[in-house]
Amino acid sequence: MFENLTNRLQDIFDGMNRVGKLTEEDVERGMKEVRMALLEADVSLSVVKDFVKRVKARAVGADVAKSLKPGQQVVKIVHEELLETLGEGARLNFAGSNKPHVIMLVGLQGSGKTTTAAKLALHLRRDGRQPYLIAADTYRPAAVDQLVTLAKQIQVPYHEEGTTAKPPDIATHGLKKAREENAAVVIVDTAGRLQIDDTLMTELEQIKKRTEPVEILLVADSMTGQEAVNIAKGFNERLGITGLILTKVDGDARGGAALSMRAVTGVPIKFLGTGEKLDGFELFHPDRLAQRILGMGDMMTLIEKAEEAFDEKEALKLQKKLMQNQFTLQDFLDQLQKIRKMGSFMQILDMLPGANRIKDQLDQEDVEKRIKRVEAIINSMTKEERNNPKILNASRRKRIAAGSGVQVRDVNDVIKQFNEMQKMMNQARKGKLKIPGMPSGMPR
Repeated sequence: MFENLTNRLQDIFDGMNRVGKLTEEDVERGMKEVRMALLEADVSLSVVKDFVKRVKARAVGADVAKSLKPGQQVVKIVHEELLETLGEGARLNFAGSNKPHVIMLVGLQGSGKTTTAAKLALHLRRDGRQPYLIAADTYRPAAVDQLVTLAKQIQVPYHEEGTTAKPPDIATHGLKKAREENAAVVIVDTAGRLQIDDTLMTELEQIKKRTEPVEILLVADSMTGQEAVNIAKGFNERLGITGLILTKVDGDARGGAALSMRAVTGVPIKFLGTGEKLDGFELFHPDRLAQRILGMGDMMTLIEKAEEAFDEKEALKLQKKLMQNQFTLQDFLDQLQKIRKMGSFMQILDMLPGANRIKDQLDQEDVEKRIKRVEAIINSMTKEERNNPKILNASRRKRIAAGSGVQVRDVNDVIKQFNEMQKMMNQARKGKLKIPGMPSGMPR
């Protein structure tokens, strides 16, 4: 998300850094470009005007730190104003003793509510709470079946009454059943609808009245664009939404809805949907998103994902293998698969400071294909071959190539790269590897 905006802003700030002193004319010219960049990212015009006005007022005033370069001065101000626009991070409200707490998901059709309901349930269970799903979307074909399938997949209890019962009745019956099963949090998946559809909006009001939700979360597609403002306003006026969940944030280069909806409604963004898989769901941190927008990366999220993917005991075991030069192709495959759990290669690059420049030069599909090809090649090897690549003669390599659907040269490339990596690790272990600016050797 925000790839184009990030690149445009970095170009603008780089241009400002090339001047010796930042004049009012420089700021004016830079802000015109920032304004265009935000509009191209589908940020609402009213939000853009207010944002640029605030930045301009500070950039030509006394807020500017004299120790910074001109571009850095503006980046600092833009970062702070982005945080102001995005608002503070907020968590789900579980105040009150009435259990189960009800969370109602609303939004347009196709925004990803049903998948988000399952993702949210999985998140809550990992947080130590007992979730319960209610399938109240009786309008979209197969919506009920989809929620039931997802609930079974993540092993979360659910309630459904098909597509003939009225959604307010389904929600009422489901809530009663959830109480009987001692559920802690109930998630009601409602049908997608336009905010101008009075009949269906009235139905949502009835569900709200019967279930008394502690949270009404608007699930919005981050690719919605300028229409995001009208959508958010409509749902907020009728229902009083308490938070936003932005979906598909990994698949769009614009992402202006994140800035527009928060600024217009005044309600916080609480979660981001970061992929199609059910674990592609994360808490919203405004400071981290602001850093991503400005090309500063997001090291905290990367560290958290790494901590989830890598076990401390396994890491120590791997370190010992590296020290003793016993790292095998099986170990390599295990680490590759753990890294892939953290997200796609491009998503990981998004979190590294300045890596968006590298990302622009890469073909995402080509990178993912190469990684999958390496996995397929190693998976086609026997256990003995993975642990001792030296026995991989011509006939074995031919068999591996046929088993993984690649050419023999592809198998040769993987083995060659692995041997080179082993050689480098061995040199580092012995203190013979020379890296400019780094001490020789590895800690023993």
